[in-house]
Amino acid sequence: MADLTDEGGSSSSFTHRWSYDVFLSFSGEDTRLGFTSYLYQYLCQNGFHTFIDKDVRRGEEISEELLKTIESSRIPVVVFSQNYAGSHWCLDELVKIMQCRTNGQLVLPVFYKVDPSEVRNQRGNFGAAFTTLEENFQNKVPSWRNTLRQAANLSGFHYDN
Repeated sequence: MADLTDEGGSSSSFTHRWSYDVFLSFSGEDTRLGFTSYLYQYLCQNGFHTFIDKDVRRGEEISEELLKTIESSRIPVVVFSQNYAGSHWCLDELVKIMQCRTNGQLVLPVFYKVDPSEVRNQRGNFGAAFTTLEENFQNKVPSWRNTLRQAANLSGFHYDN
């Protein structure tokens, strides 16, 4: 079993040095000034070295630096909210997060005011978002849909109020 500590000492043949304990993936317009900022503050106050994208520049493509940050984070927490699927940036992050599960990362989904079945089946706001995304990102949509289904099938937390 892999050693998931930052110390680097391990009796196993595989050791991974994590740069962050937690990586937060979320839709800024939905949760940045509320739920996610409180979660970030709580995690930091309790000793978790947590990455939040407050200093990341937005562009057409997800940056190599951000991809490396995802790879070097022990626990990605994905906050699914009403507008999460409307952001190709969030969906690209999610694809990378789910790919990194093979490195021993624990992915924790949080369903913030959305039902997990909405995410899994791309209904409601998630379905509407894909209607728009299909116009500009036809080649990525199948991967995003599959990744959302996989992530929504993980055991997570459902926050309703």
